[in-house]
Amino acid sequence: MASIYELPLSNAKTEAKADPAFSGTTTTATDSPTSTRPQTPSIFPPSGAANKPGSEGNGSHPVDLNGLSWPSIGAEKRRNESEEEREARLAKMSGAVKTLLECIGEDPDREGLLKTPERYAKALMFLTKGYDESMNNIMNGAIFNEDHEEMVIVRDIDVYSLCEHHLVPFCGKVSIGYIPNQRVLGLSKLARVAEMFSRRLQLQERLTKQIAIALDEILHPQGVAVLIEASHQCMVMRGVQKPGSKTITSFMLGRFRTDPKTREEFLSLVK
Repeated sequence: MASIYELPLSNAKTEAKADPAFSGTTTTATDSPTSTRPQTPSIFPPSGAANKPGSEGNGSHPVDLNGLSWPSIGAEKRRNESEEEREARLAKMSGAVKTLLECIGEDPDREGLLKTPERYAKALMFLTKGYDESMNNIMNGAIFNEDHEEMVIVRDIDVYSLCEHHLVPFCGKVSIGYIPNQRVLGLSKLARVAEMFSRRLQLQERLTKQIAIALDEILHPQGVAVLIEASHQCMVMRGVQKPGSKTITSFMLGRFRTDPKTREEFLSLVK
């Protein structure tokens, strides 16, 4: 199977591991002994390995053989369905929305709501399109050998996602930085990776981590840093109802984790 990862991965991986920042003891932001990031010699998981939903960073792999990244249980089926199957999916979703409208005391047959179930079903498919997007298609060969070893940052990337607890939006900005290890990525691809992971039912903490680990696995850089600042409607328009509140999450790998000066430089540049 043709893949975007045709540059010399084995050499890049060996060079990266020679750096103390890429030792096998690298852990997630919580430094939990049970949550070490995957340390595999290949971009792909072992033959027969499966990515279990909700197991991000705990033994599952960032990119599988089909280019899917931490796919949900129905991602493959959704990605490969025929036009007839897609229409059946939308019809089933529309029926569920009509039931919800009835349950809240509305009349789904009145003029303003007649097409709402179908509209919402299509909207929800768009808002969750990140489930079946392929990392292979997103990268599209835009990984280049380049003798550059200084920090690269794309900041203030707009992201929109749905909180998986209440299915209401959270939105904000993500800043991504990495230090190349002889390989650089097309700048727009950083934004596309953030978009792919945000277009799912998400937690901000998981979104931050997924972006960082996926980029680390694809590029094998000297370090990756991701910072997200977002507003969650689940605590603005319901619940505690605190408009103006912001949630900030970060995830660091490699030199951004081990070198305080590198981390401080990144944080100062993305303010």
